[in-house]
Amino acid sequence: MKIQIKGIGITKFGELWDKSLLDLALEASTAAIADSGLDRKNIDAVFVGNMLIGKIAGQDHLGPVVTSSLGLNCASFKVEGACASGSLAVHLGIQGILAGTYKNVLVVGAEKMSDASTSQITWGLMGASSSKERKAGLTFPGLYALMAQAHMQKYGTTREEQAEVSVKNHYHASLNELAQYPFEISVEKVLNSSSISYPITLFDSSPITDGAAAVVISADDGSKGVYITGSAAASDTIDLAERKSLTELKATQIAGKKAMEQAGISIKDIKAAEVHDCFTIAEILAMEDLGFCPKGMGGKFIKSKATRLGGRCPVNTSGGLKACGHPVGATGVKQIIEITQQLRGKAGKRQVSGANIGLTQNVGGTGATVVVHVLQN
Repeated sequence: MKIQIKGIGITKFGELWDKSLLDLALEASTAAIADSGLDRKNIDAVFVGNMLIGKIAGQDHLGPVVTSSLGLNCASFKVEGACASGSLAVHLGIQGILAGTYKNVLVVGAEKMSDASTSQITWGLMGASSSKERKAGLTFPGLYALMAQAHMQKYGTTREEQAEVSVKNHYHASLNELAQYPFEISVEKVLNSSSISYPITLFDSSPITDGAAAVVISADDGSKGVYITGSAAASDTIDLAERKSLTELKATQIAGKKAMEQAGISIKDIKAAEVHDCFTIAEILAMEDLGFCPKGMGGKFIKSKATRLGGRCPVNTSGGLKACGHPVGATGVKQIIEITQQLRGKAGKRQVSGANIGLTQNVGGTGATVVVHVLQN
């Protein structure tokens, strides 16, 4: 399979008080359409990735909200897959093209989180968990803390190794003018920040963010450019307690294997990756589950600077969810845009030398949904 990325568009990420969710979605969509060089009337369908707007603003019919504002009368869909909503929307858009139903598809991921209180956002996000977990009073920091504790106990992963994830991603974000937190931090800063749920601290955690990202994807026309050559989604039990292991995300392993098989590549071919670092332990798990390093070695692999710019395979050059920001519905699309920029050679100070194959991994909840994409030029 080969699906061309015709155009990309992205907004600033952060607390954007002067813009609505529709403002952000239109800004990113308009930029992506302009970058594609297509006339708007040639867009056959719009897929909108979003998780929270129905809960915090009461707007559930988001597809037509975007299409009507763009002056389009094409098919429109709202896609929800928790924090993987954006990449799931891309995945479904790809299926529409491969089926021959559509030729050109606009996918936009958007989220406006700062308009709601922290308690509202926490409540909304917990819709991605099981009813048992909610009844137990767990939130996602608590759930990922359980995974981190299990990893520390089984493999000896240290707090310092987890903190290295944040340090690296903040360094990358310091080179990204669109990032929510474009500044560097130290390991000590992470370790000494407020405790959220041991071992997770404030600086181990991704923030509440506003933002939007959009791509125009099209059927292969034989021209040069960046192509999506692998797209796979997988699922696991929504209840963390029902899994055989707390130290791996089975859905990442399945989706990663399928996407790389579709693309005809192996993990050794990946030159740059954007993975889901909602909490620092999540990036460590991603390194292991995707096969970048052996199981249990994720923390040491990151600490070795193999995933830092200049290393063997830079990971989260955008700053990741931790420092670029995590507008949940937009994150998966943002990841694809970052890799597209890398493969186009347009990533500026974040450019990875010789980048020709990239990968994205986007997680919903604690891994009940995972979507992996492979991009090549």
